[in-house]
Amino acid sequence: MSYIDQMQRSGNWLFRWRGYLPLVFVAIVLASLTRFGFIGGSEIDDELWEGFCLVVSACGLVIRALTVGYAAAETSGRNARAQRAASLNTTGAYSIVRHPLYVGNFLIWTGIALYPHQWLVVLVCTALYWLYYERIIVAEEAFLADKFGDVFLEWARRTPAFVPNFRAFRAPECGFSLRTVLKREYPAFSGTIFTMFILEVAGDYEVLGRFDLDTLWVVLLALAVAVHLILRTLKKHTRLLHVEGR
Repeated sequence: MSYIDQMQRSGNWLFRWRGYLPLVFVAIVLASLTRFGFIGGSEIDDELWEGFCLVVSACGLVIRALTVGYAAAETSGRNARAQRAASLNTTGAYSIVRHPLYVGNFLIWTGIALYPHQWLVVLVCTALYWLYYERIIVAEEAFLADKFGDVFLEWARRTPAFVPNFRAFRAPECGFSLRTVLKREYPAFSGTIFTMFILEVAGDYEVLGRFDLDTLWVVLLALAVAVHLILRTLKKHTRLLHVEGR
């Protein structure tokens, strides 16, 4: 088996189990908290850093929301069993980068990896992210090339894989669907807030030797849990979030 075939094979396997990758990152970041300390010994400065980390992750969530909200029907989904695409997205976010959802994921996890303010953690998480998603991208693009042929090859030729080219932006062909975003993206939102909350509690415990629940983080966690439960219930038991073809 050639190296590229091995990449595709492992990429298809990783694609199926990519939802479990966050557990690896959480374990790495949590392990790093054994050396955690407030920036400059100041709890206020550390809270400002937490806010910065949250903003970085929020940028990733926004990118995901805009990508999914403007994507064509039966594309950019959370399918796990196999690659699937009813059409090729080439406008909107997909006109400036071929894998905007993975760019969004990278920012989400960069915000989390930055939390311990240890550059080694950021470098390790970045390296693991690239090794993991490089294989998924190879498998995904092989699938798209096989299905869409020259159309895909031309789009891939002019569109960077991961670093956006904003000058190439083309307006989305589809209108924005808030329902689609709510239906698909609530796990990413709640998961990000929950992870940040765990890191906040664990970091404070490492420094203070006790659990110190910050009111803001408790409110954010309560909001995330409420949003998750409400949207999950609406998705599974009603058609309020249903959009034809999405």
